[in-house]
Amino acid sequence: MGALSALELTLEQHWAALWARIVGKEPVELLAALRRECDDHAVVCSERLVVVPNAYDIELDATVHDELTRRGSRVGQALTDNLVRHAERQGYEWAGPLTVHIARSRNVPNGRYRVASRVMPHVSAEGFEDAARQERHRR
Repeated sequence: MGALSALELTLEQHWAALWARIVGKEPVELLAALRRECDDHAVVCSERLVVVPNAYDIELDATVHDELTRRGSRVGQALTDNLVRHAERQGYEWAGPLTVHIARSRNVPNGRYRVASRVMPHVSAEGFEDAARQERHRR
């Protein structure tokens, strides 16, 4: 195992431990769902170019979401970092700037989370600010 792979594995294990302390569960299922969403929507454009969606929405059960935000966790960044490493290992190219948005939901189908992806070609700070305002308004 190369030094970079060992470092990635160590970082993932530390993140898994943090997640377990916060919500009392391993994030393996959520990470696997995020990676699967990426893999399932990969488009082979040529022998050397495989493009994947760049916008990922994760809806968390309200209780889990509230616990994470109350403790100030950087779970969104950790999920983004993990997805970046996955795409690098697979040789994927993003369809645009990568975003992972985590939202609170009362109606996730399995009671824990839902993951969806899409191609969002034009990402701007104003778009995120509008989305944040809409999210606050819904609560």
